[in-house]
Amino acid sequence: MELLLNEELSGLELGSLPIRTRSKVVKTKICEVLGYPVPSSFKKTKPRFLGQNFDTYTQKSNNLQIWNEDISSYRRYVLIRVSTENIITKVKVVTGDMLASLDNTGTLTQKYQARLILKNEIVELVSESNTQNLDPVMVAEAKTPYYTTNPTDYPTAGTLLSIETIFEKLKAIVGNSFPDLGSDQERNRGAELHRLVCQHLGYSNYKDDGRFPDVKHQLLEVKLQTSPTIDLGLFSPDSKDVLDIPAINGRQIRHCDVRYAIFFAEIIEGMVRITHFFLTTGEDFFKRFPQFQGKVLNSKLQIPLKKDFFD
Repeated sequence: MELLLNEELSGLELGSLPIRTRSKVVKTKICEVLGYPVPSSFKKTKPRFLGQNFDTYTQKSNNLQIWNEDISSYRRYVLIRVSTENIITKVKVVTGDMLASLDNTGTLTQKYQARLILKNEIVELVSESNTQNLDPVMVAEAKTPYYTTNPTDYPTAGTLLSIETIFEKLKAIVGNSFPDLGSDQERNRGAELHRLVCQHLGYSNYKDDGRFPDVKHQLLEVKLQTSPTIDLGLFSPDSKDVLDIPAINGRQIRHCDVRYAIFFAEIIEGMVRITHFFLTTGEDFFKRFPQFQGKVLNSKLQIPLKKDFFD
């Protein structure tokens, strides 16, 4: 979609049109590009383009504003750069989770949270099997290690490890330690754990594209916990919304099909030591980890886009 819209919209002159008229002109052109009939008026649906699951935002500035609704983790957002001469210069298509990762102002707070309650078990396989939706695409056990595969590649039939196999491979991480980079370096702490996870799953390299889920090739999200509060951001693990990834053998993968690897750790004498490990499907997530309640996103969201966002 990004390639197609860039090719057809770049260079389009919008002149000095009022904002609403400009918005209609852009949406009309998008309909023509995608092969849809142009309506006499665009209804205020959510999202505006239901068939392709996206909203459009025409941007002269780097301040993206979203009014009167939450960011949807599974929706796509078409961001259109307009020059000072009112000419479209670039189109960027991103998902809701990518937008959330751009916020560093505190405007976007965590929407979903859960509580980790430690019990007697050091390792715990919460879900005995994958979801019924995911099982049919596991036609054969994948071979490891993946010498030619990146952990951020899209999953395909026959490459997905069962949840039981993932559990057996990752439980060996319990007892591992790595240096603590400080309380303000939570992202880097998570990267060290992510590296360990990739290694134990058999990947020959570590790679993180910052998108959900962390190990996309295995539909696996990785969480490092040093406190009982699990921050889930915009994603409700048990959501049946479809993930923005290619279908596998014609089967759409949902958020609740994702597997969650949760590691609890202690910080002692400058080292992060993994003490517990849990593995669950998103479908079963809240059966083990109680959800916090409450709506915490504002009615107007302002997200500063980086200067090189459209590059």
